Amino acid sequence: MNIATTPKDTLFENGTAKLYRFRQPEGVERKEGLPILLVPSMINRWYVLDLRPGASLAKALVEAGHDTWCLDWGIPNDEDRYLTWDDVIARLGRMVRRVKRETGAPQVGLLGYCMGGTLTAIYSALEPENVATLVSLTAPIDFSEGGLLATLVDERWFDPEALTEPGNLTPNQMQDGFVSLRPTGQISKWVLLADRMHKPGFTDSFFALEEWVGDNIPFPGAAYRTYIGELYQQNLLHKGEHYVRGERVDLGRIDCPLLTITADRDNICPPKAATALNEHVSSTESEHLSVPGGHVGAVVGSKGPRILYPAIADWFGEKLAV
Repeated sequence: MNIATTPKDTLFENGTAKLYRFRQPEGVERKEGLPILLVPSMINRWYVLDLRPGASLAKALVEAGHDTWCLDWGIPNDEDRYLTWDDVIARLGRMVRRVKRETGAPQVGLLGYCMGGTLTAIYSALEPENVATLVSLTAPIDFSEGGLLATLVDERWFDPEALTEPGNLTPNQMQDGFVSLRPTGQISKWVLLADRMHKPGFTDSFFALEEWVGDNIPFPGAAYRTYIGELYQQNLLHKGEHYVRGERVDLGRIDCPLLTITADRDNICPPKAATALNEHVSSTESEHLSVPGGHVGAVVGSKGPRILYPAIADWFGEKLAV
């Protein structure tokens, strides 16, 4: 299975996390512009952004001439049960500073996917001087609009403290939670395979996505309690009452160009949960793009290379030019 095939180098490691820099393809000249750091979710593996040939946002960006980097959060160890939400934000900050150091750039462009978008929004509010542009890709900000997932973790019946008392949230616990959002999905996907397996390239796409979906990782216990308790259950980020390292996260401090991207069939991050970011920021350039697909399909599905990837590459090309 050809997974995560875009050539890259590991430039820095911090705990379990790694910082990748994708190599520029032969014959493609790198643009004169600021670098881009891709920030995936901590919930799943990073390579959803470089899934396979023909479905890779990372490859699309480097082929467009962008200096493209990616944060791989890594696979938490047992001792990472003590990794706090503050530690996670601090780790993201170290990666940003490393990109700046390696490239000599005064700022970076950030793209955060899913929970990675929530983290980049928080970081951008805390250290706006380091962020040139922000793309928030299907990332929740107003968790009261979180749809089925918000209902699943409602504090009336969901206790993140109890779940993480033994340590990290396990991969099976994570996977079971998402399966419960669409219980029939496990059957319908195999029906879909039987129906479309004759189409060229479909089976490669199907099994690449299956490998990523099944490659679940633990979630650090301490960070998980904050993520669910303060963001989902209390919605403190949207209310302006969320604190990191003792500092209030004021999303109004984000003043760089912002592009919020939503997927029209997203049941993980419904559009209203994501577009709330545009209502908070003080950016003079604040845009919203809706693309077809679900939370994952919009990024790795057949329409991603035709609609999503060019839109992001072009937007960065305009905003990061120096």
